[in-house]
Amino acid sequence: MEQQLTEVTVQPIDLAAWAPYALEVQSAAFGLSPEEVAVRLHIVGRHALQPGVIALGALSAGQLVGFGYGMPNQREHWWSTVIEPHLEARGHGDWLDGVFAVTELHVLPQFQGRGLGSTLIRTLCERSGLPRSILSAIDAETPARRLYRSLGYRDLARPVRFPNTDRPYVVMGARLPLLDRTDRGPDFR
Repeated sequence: MEQQLTEVTVQPIDLAAWAPYALEVQSAAFGLSPEEVAVRLHIVGRHALQPGVIALGALSAGQLVGFGYGMPNQREHWWSTVIEPHLEARGHGDWLDGVFAVTELHVLPQFQGRGLGSTLIRTLCERSGLPRSILSAIDAETPARRLYRSLGYRDLARPVRFPNTDRPYVVMGARLPLLDRTDRGPDFR
């Protein structure tokens, strides 16, 4: 099933095949250095092989302008081992089980503000078949963080420091389905 957003089509993609293009989008959206892109390209290649990975691309005139992917969370994955003590300390350790981890979500700056990020994350979470979603984001008031909150994500742990990064992150979780932006929804817990 494809979904149209003006001149952009959101559809499933082969994450391994599209990884170089996805990293171009991530680099433009996130400001990565060429060295960071090289490291992340290897990581995306590994993620493409994980059971249950779901990857979506947003294409405009055949060019990837946004992408997102995620997978059922596994406690033995690197990301989980980093965030686990932070979640446990705040009484949210159960958020590592039976949850869909949104691993990456990026949109080219010139395509931001059109609802593309919302469509990507909603579609990923809908296709997961799981009751909850978890992700990490830079711990600052960014458009991405505001988007996540509007969809029902709430802070579970902060600040979280990942190795080899100076920026603090926040781990956020949401019950699925994600909220309609006009729906305040039930209490979070």
